[in-house]
Amino acid sequence: MHKHAAFFCLLLGSFPPKSTALSNLMDSLDVKSMLTSLVSELRFPEVSSLTKRSRKLDTMSNGSTVLWVIQDSYEGQTFFDTFDFYTGVDPTNFLDQQSAFNQSLAYVNSDNKVIMQGDNTTWLPSGVNRSSVRISSQAEYNTGLFVLDLDMAPWGCGVWPAFWQAFYWYRFCLICSSFNRTLGNGVWPWNGEIDIIEGVHDNEHNQVTWHTAPGCNLTATSNFTGTIVQTNGVDNLQCNAFIDSNAGCGVTEWSRASYGPYFDSQGGGVFAMKWDADGIAVWSFYRAAIPQDIVQGEPNPSNWGQPVASLSPLACNITQSFANHSIVFVDVLITVDITFCGDWAGNSYATSGCPGTCPDRLMDPSNFVNASWIINSLKVYKQATLSGGDSNDAPSSMGPSLRMIGLLLCVATALHVMNMAF
Repeated sequence: MHKHAAFFCLLLGSFPPKSTALSNLMDSLDVKSMLTSLVSELRFPEVSSLTKRSRKLDTMSNGSTVLWVIQDSYEGQTFFDTFDFYTGVDPTNFLDQQSAFNQSLAYVNSDNKVIMQGDNTTWLPSGVNRSSVRISSQAEYNTGLFVLDLDMAPWGCGVWPAFWQAFYWYRFCLICSSFNRTLGNGVWPWNGEIDIIEGVHDNEHNQVTWHTAPGCNLTATSNFTGTIVQTNGVDNLQCNAFIDSNAGCGVTEWSRASYGPYFDSQGGGVFAMKWDADGIAVWSFYRAAIPQDIVQGEPNPSNWGQPVASLSPLACNITQSFANHSIVFVDVLITVDITFCGDWAGNSYATSGCPGTCPDRLMDPSNFVNASWIINSLKVYKQATLSGGDSNDAPSSMGPSLRMIGLLLCVATALHVMNMAF
């Protein structure tokens, strides 16, 4: 209809006012009916959509407004297509993709939920490593909004799951101990590591941690609800991976629903990390408290309240310290993984309240029935700046809206010509 209207407007413009030919043409084409029909279509859907979207805008510290638009979506039957399986040397026996599929340690069930788990059926001789999964995304990221929706995260004595991001020279991550982390693709830790979900044993509180090269520090006065991790009663403010046995700078969440059995009993939830010029912030929501904008696929961190953890750019050059990150899952390592014992879980086992020793614990498969990831989706969003800055990713809806406005002006001109013609 719009194309026909545009042609019609051009046609009207070729006639002089009060032309007999114009009058005859309009009579034969029933122009008044055509214009009435056209006007009824001019509802400006794009403008309405943008107005509706404006309620979903995120406000940055510099006053600019941005819209978070989907960049990558990892879910369902294609989830593993864009992840690599890590098989390097580790206290855990990480399987390659085909072996993990064959042993049902990695698969997608009939409800399109992604399952990654440690071996919970095989009795092992003493000293033998238990099988598990660790995967890293093939895609690399430099900033973004990462939203992970899961029904279950691994936990249990001797279990060290992680979701993290980092940068390594090799595609696969070399550290395997968090629920979701991001890892840089270079010589660790020069491009940083972000542990978004991490814990050990039967912990109830998630820990968010950053590991970097020297020079990046956590700002204690930043706006977050968690508690800064300490060593010997002193806050770990230096994220420097070369000191304090690579403790990094970490924040422990206050909520018991952020990790372990209580998180799973609540039906899981959502973890979200925003990484941009304002810093790196992490939120977590148990199932009943997930914001509606996340559910609708229109995330707006400005509506989420204080993050549980935040790394401010005041004492850390975010762009310099974090770059080219892959996502890692460990049980699985974008990285996701599940590690058994290892540095953190192994060294802390004696004071964890868990029975026996960590190596002995590994022998009995029944100890690892809860060492599983059940993932609904992992979505990565990128910024589209709408005001206060330029962006090539800005929505293109204004273009169609301007065309509609032009069309409306054409209709008004046509009505004016009609009045002159009669």
